[in-house]
Amino acid sequence: MKTLEFLIQRLAKAAFVVLGVVILNFLLIQLAPGDPAAVLAGEAGAGDEQFIAQLRAQFGLDQPLYVQLLSYLQNVLSGDLGYSYRNQVPVADLIMERLPATLLLTGSAFLFSLVLGIVLGVLAAYKRGSLGDSLIMTGALIFYATPLFWVALMAVLVFSIHLDWLPPFDMESIGAGYTGWARVMDIAHHLVLPTVTLGLFFTAVYTRLTRASMLEVMNLDFVKTARAKGVPKGRIIRRHVLRNAILPVFTFASVQAGQLVGGAVLTETVFAWPGIGRLMFDALMQRDYPVLLGVFLVTAAVVVLVNLVADLLYRFVDPRIETAG
Repeated sequence: MKTLEFLIQRLAKAAFVVLGVVILNFLLIQLAPGDPAAVLAGEAGAGDEQFIAQLRAQFGLDQPLYVQLLSYLQNVLSGDLGYSYRNQVPVADLIMERLPATLLLTGSAFLFSLVLGIVLGVLAAYKRGSLGDSLIMTGALIFYATPLFWVALMAVLVFSIHLDWLPPFDMESIGAGYTGWARVMDIAHHLVLPTVTLGLFFTAVYTRLTRASMLEVMNLDFVKTARAKGVPKGRIIRRHVLRNAILPVFTFASVQAGQLVGGAVLTETVFAWPGIGRLMFDALMQRDYPVLLGVFLVTAAVVVLVNLVADLLYRFVDPRIETAG
C-alpha cells in the first residue's frame, strides 16, 4: 500500500516536472536568435517580406508569445507535438522513428558503464593500495578527463580504419538485407564502438564512486565485527559491504541518465547513429524548433521515468528505505 501511495505521489510530481520543462524549453527556444520562416524562405529562394509573412502565419509564428505557448501546451496534452518545418511530417512520427535507436544506444551504454564501473570499483577497493588498484584508478582518471569527441574519433581511427575490426558508421550494414538473427548480430556489431565510447566516461565515474563507497562501508562497525568473527573477506564484500555501498551508485546513475542522452548527441553525430540525438543536432542547425521541443520533451520524460524506476528499486536494494517518504 505504501508503495502504491509513493508511486501515485511520484507520478503526480513527475507530471508537474515535465510540464515545467515543456514551458521552460518553449520560452528558451523563443529567445534563440534567427527566424525559422526567414531561413525556410531563404532556402526556397524567395526571401521577400510577403513570403516570409506568409510562412510565419502558416506556422503560427505571427501570434503573441502567450498565444503560441497556450496553443503548444494544448497540442502537447492532446498528444500532438507539432509539425516539422523542414521535413514536413509530424514531429511525433520523426521521434518515434528515431527513438528506438537512441534507447538501444543509451541503454547499452548505461548497462555497460554501470556493470563495468561497479566491478572495477569493487576490485579496486578489494585490492586497495595494490598495483591493480593504482592501474584501475589511473585508467578511470584518464577516461574521466578525456573529451568524448576525442575518444570517439580515436576509436574510429584505431578500431575501424587501422585494425578494421568494427564498422565506423551507421546502425547496420546498408544494402546487406540481413534478417532475423543475422540482422541482430549486424546491429550488435555496429553498436560496440558507440556504446563503449559513450559509456567510458560514466564507467570512470562509477568506478571512483563505487571504490569510495566501498572503502567507507568497510570501515563501519558491523564490517569490523564480521571480520572479528572470522567471516571470509570475499563473503564480507559480497553480502555486507557491496549491498550497502551500492546505493550511492544507483542514486548517481539515475541522475546521470539525462547526461547519457546529452552525450548521445555527439556520439550519434560522430558515428552517424540514426537516433534522436542526431535528430536534435540537425534540428538545431536547421532551426526546426518543433522538432527540438519534441526531443526535449521526450528526453525529459525518459529521465523522469528512469528516476522513478530507480526510486522504486531502492527498497529492493535496501529494505530499510521507506518509500512512503
